[in-house]
Amino acid sequence: MAAVGSGGSPAAAGPGAVSAGALEPGTATAGETGWRERAEVGVQDLPHPFPDTSARIPARRRLKYISLAVLVVQNASLILSIRYARTLPGDRFFATTAVVMAEVLKGLTCLLLLFAQKRGNVKHLVLFLHEAVLVQYVDTLKLAVPSLIYTLQNNLQYVAISNLPAATFQVTYQLKILTTALFSVLMLNRSLSRLQWASLLLLFTGVAIVQAQQAGGGGPRPLDQNPGVGLAAVVASCLSSGFAGVYFEKILKGSSGSVWLRNLQLGLFGTALGLVGLWWTEGTAVAHRGFFFGYTPAVWGVVLNQAFGGLLVAVVVKYADNILKGFATSLSIVLSTVASIRLFGFHVDPLFALGAGLVIGAVYLYSLPRGAAKAIASASASTSGPCTRQQPPGQPPPPQLSSHRGDVSTEPLLPKSVLVK
Repeated sequence: MAAVGSGGSPAAAGPGAVSAGALEPGTATAGETGWRERAEVGVQDLPHPFPDTSARIPARRRLKYISLAVLVVQNASLILSIRYARTLPGDRFFATTAVVMAEVLKGLTCLLLLFAQKRGNVKHLVLFLHEAVLVQYVDTLKLAVPSLIYTLQNNLQYVAISNLPAATFQVTYQLKILTTALFSVLMLNRSLSRLQWASLLLLFTGVAIVQAQQAGGGGPRPLDQNPGVGLAAVVASCLSSGFAGVYFEKILKGSSGSVWLRNLQLGLFGTALGLVGLWWTEGTAVAHRGFFFGYTPAVWGVVLNQAFGGLLVAVVVKYADNILKGFATSLSIVLSTVASIRLFGFHVDPLFALGAGLVIGAVYLYSLPRGAAKAIASASASTSGPCTRQQPPGQPPPPQLSSHRGDVSTEPLLPKSVLVK
């Protein structure tokens, strides 16, 4: 999963798509600017100094629900589609070619979007790309490291999903929250609350229980699947996801590049590095059988999901707060489990249910904004201060109006660069 999106991630946000908010802190996107301009015009036309904004609330709520649906469907459908395509009888496609194709499609899509932003002027587009990619080559080269890691991560995901049930992979892959948190502490000097540390411990415990169930033989498995290889691949994928997300945030913090430009640059590096990996691991076989050997409609569905699903998540993720992202992750785990029962005959035993439940609870607890606890503490302290009005006995204190909506720096689920490949 690799389009650049917004916090750890993924989602399942994914690796390689960048969200607008992740790259330009403190700046407004074109859509947000347009909304503000329309809002200001509307206020000027209103005679009353306090315009009624109640009509905007349902629209914002719909956007949040749409964001939730997109995050859940993309997280679950990508894993299920890969599992389905890799377990179909017949010729098996080369996973490295699917990674390359997803990068190519993602890069072309971003190029078309940039072309549209330049109002179809080819000359302006060429000058813009020359300035952003070649003249500012230092910023471009900074993306080589995360792009390399994302390419490795995407290939590891194919290995992991080919050897683990979709539901088991979905639960285990939440270790990316743990790795992202640890790398944030080590590389960005961030601090975690006690609740977050406790939720990380709970997360690790839940994943360990699920893996113990898998090692104990949770149902029949095909002979060509190795759970040990799958576990090693998913752990390596989580480590790379955590490091790449934090590294991407560290080197590009305050960058002025647009979301589509960054994804185009990632796509260029990803395509080149993907071709190198293809040649190194499966070059002879691909040369003998062909680049598109084994491609079926299901495989093309996986490629399109990786390419466009991640970009779509990068767009909608700005409407989702941390709690919504945690809820989306929890729902995607449940959806993947239910679909695995239906599609692949997956058996849910009490041990798996316990581990998955712990992971879902840990994801939700970790996604709670730190500002909520601080607001409660400051509200209770302000009631006893000399400048505040004392409340009558039995009456709750007045609500505190915060100047911000939680600590954005602790966003855990969708790192600044989310793997979506």
